[in-house]
Amino acid sequence: MQPALSELETALGRRFADPELLVRALTHRSLAQEQAEGNGASGDNERLEYLGDAVLGLAVAEALYSAHAEWTEGELTRVRARLVSRQHLAAVAASIGLGSHLRLSRGEERGGLRQKSTILSNAMEAVLAALYLDGGLEPVRAFVAGRVMGQAAEVLAEELRTGQALGNYKSALQEHLQATHAGVPVYRLRRESGPDHRKRFLVEVRLRAGAGEPGQPLARGIGSTKKRAEQDAARRALERLGADSDADPTAGEPDLSEIGEEPEERAAP
Repeated sequence: MQPALSELETALGRRFADPELLVRALTHRSLAQEQAEGNGASGDNERLEYLGDAVLGLAVAEALYSAHAEWTEGELTRVRARLVSRQHLAAVAASIGLGSHLRLSRGEERGGLRQKSTILSNAMEAVLAALYLDGGLEPVRAFVAGRVMGQAAEVLAEELRTGQALGNYKSALQEHLQATHAGVPVYRLRRESGPDHRKRFLVEVRLRAGAGEPGQPLARGIGSTKKRAEQDAARRALERLGADSDADPTAGEPDLSEIGEEPEERAAP
């Protein structure tokens, strides 16, 4: 027997004016199909997942933008990607017991679908869409601040402050190049600009295959410290080399206008 929806509403921080929105957000397509075949109520949560993905992205982006004026676009994007990832959303869903409220078909129930991370993260997006449709952005913002951001956002912010850049990309790049016997990465400061309290650094990472001067340029990065710029350059190099499974395939050169330099033509590595 499933727990009462009032328990989930308490965890979400809202009593729904339209409870049917929440019911639909919890309904997997397998049950909707089963009910439709039996002339029961139909309607699953897939369209709500679509809306919830956008609403979640907006709420997280807004929160990060307001809280971290010192972060670059790249840093904001990277943290947001981690906070809205399937893995993190599944953990958030588990923390509020969302799995026990899912409405599944008999077959999927026997298959253990209730605890699968993909199902949990998709349902979490659908529930956020239901929150938005029922009460606007405010209940979504409150839930995101308390459950989606929370300690996870603080951990990611600390990684940025210590120069780890959400994972040690410099170490990852070196390991990748060693594994492929391509050479070693060498970092060079190309430019710095701005007043002392708002410094911007441009660093280039090159591939050194042997003795002598570093050779082939891999990528450039920008940051508020040299360490951050090096990590950003290493991240972009990993993306270009296809070694970062979480990479943004649209990522390219950093915005050189941040340091007063015009983009230049560069050959792909």
